Amino acid sequence: MAAKKTANVDPTGYADAMREVETILSELDSNNIDVDVLASKVERASFLINWCNERIAAAQMTVDTLVAELGFEDDTLDDEFEIEEDE
Repeated sequence: MAAKKTANVDPTGYADAMREVETILSELDSNNIDVDVLASKVERASFLINWCNERIAAAQMTVDTLVAELGFEDDTLDDEFEIEEDE
């Protein structure tokens, strides 16, 4: 039952979650993983990937909201930072 609890424990942050996923992937690639823990490792990796995707979606919504509040249109920032070429 301990594997179920570990699989659903939130990481401390996005970077930590990605490091843990990379560690799990390395373990899976090594072919030295115990078959008894294989399912729990895959379950944990799946949980972490979904957790990261949720954080990315939340960050995107926040950025979109902030940009909208500033009153910029999609192309406004691109135009403002466009480098003018000498003719």
